Amino acid sequence: MKSILAAATRLMPLAFLLMAVVFVAQFMLQHGPSVGALDHYVVKLSELLNRHAWIIAILAAVFCITSFAGYFHERRRNAGVHVAKTGVIMDILDRLTNRQALEGKLAKEPEAVFIDSEQLAQALKSRVIGQDAVCDDMAAQIRRRLALKQRGKPVGVFMLAGPPGTGKTYLAKCLAAELQRKLLHFDMTQFSAGAHAATQLFGTSKGYMGSDSYGKLTAALRDTPDAVVLLDEIEKAHSEVQKNFLTAWNDGFITEASDGQQISTSSAIFVLTTNAATDTLQALQAAHANDPDELRRVCTNALRESGFAPEVLNRIDRIFVFKPLSGLDIARVTALEIELMIQGYGLAIVEGGIDPDILLEMMRRQKKLGAASSTRDLVRAAEESIADTLIEAKQRGYAKVAVVSRNGSIVARPER
Repeated sequence: MKSILAAATRLMPLAFLLMAVVFVAQFMLQHGPSVGALDHYVVKLSELLNRHAWIIAILAAVFCITSFAGYFHERRRNAGVHVAKTGVIMDILDRLTNRQALEGKLAKEPEAVFIDSEQLAQALKSRVIGQDAVCDDMAAQIRRRLALKQRGKPVGVFMLAGPPGTGKTYLAKCLAAELQRKLLHFDMTQFSAGAHAATQLFGTSKGYMGSDSYGKLTAALRDTPDAVVLLDEIEKAHSEVQKNFLTAWNDGFITEASDGQQISTSSAIFVLTTNAATDTLQALQAAHANDPDELRRVCTNALRESGFAPEVLNRIDRIFVFKPLSGLDIARVTALEIELMIQGYGLAIVEGGIDPDILLEMMRRQKKLGAASSTRDLVRAAEESIADTLIEAKQRGYAKVAVVSRNGSIVARPER
């Protein structure tokens, strides 16, 4: 039906033109001067048009029908439009609210994002050793939360708990890299000296020194609202600093103290790490591994007893408990740490370039030191003995090295 009306509308100018020609021809026959042969053609044209006048009449009728249809269609389409007394058409939103402000807020609403949780989990597990269950669970949580189009809170507030050196901080870094989001890393041990430490993150009130600039967190989220915010060792921060995050996690915004500006947190992902209550959490993880709800409840109680405020814990969406590394996982993490250390000197390690005896010795030392030890501490100790040979290899123009044991010491052997 729409195509027929459109075609009829396009033919209307032709119908009116033909009707005009008929009128002119008849007028010239009755009132115009005789010009000989011209009269003959005018008569023929007039007769032709008169014989087909019914076509013109039909087209005119169709034109009237389409005009009325178009009128009522516009009435329905513009149901939300108001005509002011001045005759100017006004959007109903312009009349009843601030439409520009509404459109601006709508543009800032989070969009639903769909990710492949299995692919994300595999990527995380390939880099974070020994924490497969955590990686699977976190990927699933991220997928569900990103798929929510309407959110008044952050994408997620996750706490990573467990022994040091098990990959908590590294997982947050890997998550930001895989999601292609900026990482905002805050060492919370720097915010332990009293409640005034919060000004470094959230700004300073007017009238005080430093009130002319934003806080580190508010400025960063203002510029990159979809960042992954890593609050490392959150238990070390002053309790008042922790409570300053309540609106960020519960209401979807934080307030910059210097000018009162509300900074949205609804697109951000907050990752908190803690070493608190390590032994207790390990036992609870083993006892309630198959009951996530009960595990969350008992872990929350354990963290509350270790000093966390109840209102802080209530805002956390998920608590992930990391397992202590054991067996070959210690060797895997140690090998990766050695590789990163060597890359820090601008060198690469050849394939199969780490002497197995070195990794075996580090595994023994790790076991001896217990769950509270960190593989990073072992690698730092190794770096002290290997650093000089790494520097020498770099100065001699080598690009790759192997790590070997020589006379009881660890050294870097240049390789072509």
